[in-house]
Amino acid sequence: MNKLELQKTANEVRKGIITAVHGAKAGHPGGSLSAADIFTYLYFEEMNIDPKDPKKADRDRFVLSKGHTAPGLYSVLANRGYFPVEDLPTLRHLGSYLQGHPCMQETPGVDMSSGSLGQGISAAVGMALAAKMDGKDYRVYTLLGDGEIQEGQVWEASMFAGHRKLDNLVVIVDNNGLQIDGKIDDVCSPYPIDKKFEAFNFHVINIDGNDLDQIDVAFKEARATKGMPTAIICKTVKGKGVSFMENSAGWHGKAPNDEEYAVAMADLEKIGEELGGAN
Repeated sequence: MNKLELQKTANEVRKGIITAVHGAKAGHPGGSLSAADIFTYLYFEEMNIDPKDPKKADRDRFVLSKGHTAPGLYSVLANRGYFPVEDLPTLRHLGSYLQGHPCMQETPGVDMSSGSLGQGISAAVGMALAAKMDGKDYRVYTLLGDGEIQEGQVWEASMFAGHRKLDNLVVIVDNNGLQIDGKIDDVCSPYPIDKKFEAFNFHVINIDGNDLDQIDVAFKEARATKGMPTAIICKTVKGKGVSFMENSAGWHGKAPNDEEYAVAMADLEKIGEELGGAN
C-alpha cells in the first residue's frame, strides 16, 4: 500500500473502533485510536500474514500487551479480512467472539490472549525465543501502553530479550502520555523510556507514532537490526482523530453515547473526505 492508502485504511480502522465501543457501551477508545496507525501499518504492510490461513506456521506473530485496546486490534483484523467489519458492534456482547480483551481461542487472527498488563510482552518474548530455538524466521511484534510499562514484569521480559539477543522481536510502546488516572508522569513516570530500553540492550527508535512515513522508516530499521531486539517508542495523541477525545484521559475507558458517537463519526468522515474518500 502507498501512504495515502494506509492513511485511508487507518481512518477506517478508527471508524471501526468508535463503532465497536459505541456498540458495546463500554471499552477503551483513547488508546485504540492513538495506536490505529501502528495497527494499520503492521497488518497491511509489515507482517507476513494471511487472513485466509490465520494459523499458518510461518506467519509473523502479534501480541497486544495492552489488551484493553482490543477494539483497535479487532478493527484492523476486520478491515484486513479476518472476519466481517459488520461484527464489530458486537464487542463485549454476551456470546460474541469479540470480548473486552483478545482471546486466541475465539477470535480469528489473535495470536495470544491478553489482559493483565505487563504479561503480553513476556508471551511475545517467549514466541521470539521459540522461533530462534526452532530455526524459524518469523518475527514477533508486541504493543505496550506507556502506562503499562510501569509494570515490573515488562522489564523482566526486556532483560531476557536483550540478554538472548532476540533480533526477531519488536517492542512497540504507544507513548500517548495518558493512562486511566491521568498523565503517566504524574501517576508514576516511566521516563526516559528510550534510555530504559537501551539499558536492557535494545536498539531504540523514537518516532511520531501517528506519522506513517516515520512508522515505515522505523520498521524497516528494526528489520535491518541484527543481534539485539528493537524498541520503537511512538509518541502519539490519545484519542487521535476524534476532536473531543484527543489528549483526554477521560476517554481512556469510556464509550461515547449516541450524540457523541455521531460527532466522532462525523470527525472521521471529514478526515476521510480530506484524504480523498473512503477505500
